[in-house]
Amino acid sequence: MAWANDGSQDVSARLEAPTVALAMAIYGGWLLLTFFWRALPIWFAVPAGAWLCAWQMSLQHEVIHGHPTRFQSLNDLIGAPPLSLWLPYGLYRDSHRLHHRDVHLTDPLEDPESTYMTEQAWRRAGPVRRGLHLACNTLVGRLLLGPPRAIVGFWVRQARLVIAGRIDIARVWLSHGLAVALVLVWVCGVCRIGIVSYLAGVVYPATALIMIRSLAEHRAAEGVGDRTAVVESAGLLGLLFLNNNLHLLHHERPSLPWYALPAQWRAMRADLLTARGGPVYRGYFEVAVLYALRPHHPGPHPSIPGRSSPFSRATSRAIS
Repeated sequence: MAWANDGSQDVSARLEAPTVALAMAIYGGWLLLTFFWRALPIWFAVPAGAWLCAWQMSLQHEVIHGHPTRFQSLNDLIGAPPLSLWLPYGLYRDSHRLHHRDVHLTDPLEDPESTYMTEQAWRRAGPVRRGLHLACNTLVGRLLLGPPRAIVGFWVRQARLVIAGRIDIARVWLSHGLAVALVLVWVCGVCRIGIVSYLAGVVYPATALIMIRSLAEHRAAEGVGDRTAVVESAGLLGLLFLNNNLHLLHHERPSLPWYALPAQWRAMRADLLTARGGPVYRGYFEVAVLYALRPHHPGPHPSIPGRSSPFSRATSRAIS
């Protein structure tokens, strides 16, 4: 695979073997794990299942950005299987592309992945909702409460759109429901895994794992370049997140594949850190020390003067 100095892909490159191999490992590993689930010790099956499901969410993020082939329809097929059950890939794809309008990063009215509230929404929120919001902006709260809050909130927003007559959204959910049915035929019918066991042992911890990455990725700041963070030494979590911990570089060069990010970061680090002022964390241990029990952002978005959220925003904010 050839890459130019500016990080763009050589036009002769047509297939990214590392990403193809990754997809095969994820889906092959998931099939094997679920097939032998009942014979495996729980201390192995649950972490492995959570890892594979979370890894697939990272793979979905990768294919959204045009990998591993030049045919986006084929890439979408690679990312489409709903191993996590709750999130339609097509909705995640469309909302994540909106997230990459960097001029709107963290704006709760424009950025689908913002974890901020508007000042108006903050004033309307009661103590329970404010407390939940603050708790889910800590690492501990995000791990324990983040998955059900994200899933239920996402479903409620989607239901409102369908009720309001959004036929396009209803069609997405119909297709998603058929795909989920196929997954459950395999999981529950063939592999005889109880649905509660799959939700509790795979989906819940996988969603919690992936939400570690998004906790401190972005912060409200006046300068666009100051809104995106970097976690430099991510270890195993870097592999799980497919190097998306180098988030500043990802927003600077969103077309770079996951395996090219570390080398490109080393080449561009000095220039990026000179031009950008976002946080730089040594590792996720530092993120945990800072935000285990302290909210990453304790109140409403500081620069949104109380506007109400537009109805279209209900289409997004899935894994954030």
